[in-house]
Amino acid sequence: MADFEIIVIGSGIGGLVAGSLLARYGKRVLTCESHSVPGGAAHGFQRQGFHFDTGPSFYCGLSDPQSLNPVRQVLQALGETVDAIAYDPLGYYHFPADDPAGQLQAGFPIYGDAQKYREAVAQITPDGAHQLQQLEQKFLALFAPLQQIPLLTLRSNWTLIPWLLRHQPMALAQLLPQLRNIQSSAGAILNRTVRDPWVRRLFDLECFLLSGLPAQDTVAPEMAFMFGERSRSTIDYPLGGSPAIVNALVRGLTRWGGQLRLKTHVDRIIVNAGKVQGIQLKNGDQITAPVVISNATLWDTYTQLLQPEDLPATYRQKSLSTPAVDSFMHLHLGIRTEGLRPLPGHHVVIHSNQQPITHPGNTCMISIPSVWDESLAPEGHHVVHAYTLEPFAHWEHCEDYEGLKQERVQPLYRAVETVIPDLRSRITLELIGTPLTHRRFLRRFQGSYGPAIAAGKGTFPSCHTPISGLYRVGDSTLPGIGVPAVAASGILCANTLVSPQQIQELLQTVAET
Repeated sequence: MADFEIIVIGSGIGGLVAGSLLARYGKRVLTCESHSVPGGAAHGFQRQGFHFDTGPSFYCGLSDPQSLNPVRQVLQALGETVDAIAYDPLGYYHFPADDPAGQLQAGFPIYGDAQKYREAVAQITPDGAHQLQQLEQKFLALFAPLQQIPLLTLRSNWTLIPWLLRHQPMALAQLLPQLRNIQSSAGAILNRTVRDPWVRRLFDLECFLLSGLPAQDTVAPEMAFMFGERSRSTIDYPLGGSPAIVNALVRGLTRWGGQLRLKTHVDRIIVNAGKVQGIQLKNGDQITAPVVISNATLWDTYTQLLQPEDLPATYRQKSLSTPAVDSFMHLHLGIRTEGLRPLPGHHVVIHSNQQPITHPGNTCMISIPSVWDESLAPEGHHVVHAYTLEPFAHWEHCEDYEGLKQERVQPLYRAVETVIPDLRSRITLELIGTPLTHRRFLRRFQGSYGPAIAAGKGTFPSCHTPISGLYRVGDSTLPGIGVPAVAASGILCANTLVSPQQIQELLQTVAET
């Protein structure tokens, strides 16, 4: 008998969701994580009493029992919860001085409440607010049938269609008129609806924050869920930061009999005659299982964990040519709060309208989570996390790493100074992360957060691979670089490996709790 039924490589959100759900279904699951803490890109770390998120900082629906947030639904199935604090607006966008909203001292507020959001837009462009409402209606019309299909029923094989025909015929009927939009880019819907240049730029920014791509390259269903969840659910932040979500998933994994082994580096996936046999660890130990799920990126899975001969040559070549989203620069700060006015927790700063929003250093995201959770920083201090896109190419062979690091972090400093002008005099702790930091600590190809597959120019490869028994989860399997997308990939993969009857029984159990 094999050592385990299923082995998961990596404890990112996608791997933890897949592993914990499969344990909930009764499978013998082992999750192997090479680092000393779980969470992948969503893990946290501490320095001098400051608690930092490494990646995700925007959340929605964690405290709403009716939310479609995949993480919340999985936690409910596992019998776990995460405490979260709700707030609104989501944050503030700070535009350049030459922008119509550039003179707003506090920044442009992004409300979850759709009416308040449109009223804020109307202060800038009344006609644009009307066009925005029309755009919202189109995305909500797409969201309406999608929200009727329980996320916990989704799977990546043919059995999904008969189940939907039997249990969700009305949702399928309502989806038929939306096929054009489902297959469209968010930008295509924008082009058919909005002429106002300011609203177009605003929507382009929202797409970028969600997918890492501009509107023309973002798939429409992503934005449909964004509009639906943001306006109909709660915007909230998990107390304890992203590690609180990771810890809840780990509790769920072990509660249902799964195992997590930290500091367990997988050297390769063992494949024989086109079938998975298990894994070999860096120390030489082998662990057998008929199913292996890789939470590594597609590039790392196919170059680091598999031998070239394990995959069909054309498939391997095509997969490895997939374009990747740029990596990031990160700035983590601990600052003194004495004399500091009350701050909102989230900000986005755009330095120039003359540069694309995707230009490195132009769009900077800022999170100050200690605004909501004081335990994240020592008394009298805030914790600040700022990040922006940064290409990998010129980092690998740079001669002056420290000099380049200080040069490339300056847009982040200028962004935070938009919110806290005297920032530099308040700093008690400074940590700077580069693409090389991402590659080292997250073991990710070029420090990337996933494929940059534009809408209509390719499809994401889902959880399947050409190797029998090998599956994949994470941000290179579904569109979107955020937590909901990778969590959904874990649900799809787990459900693909069990029967429709098991899924139905789980749904019934969840409905009764």
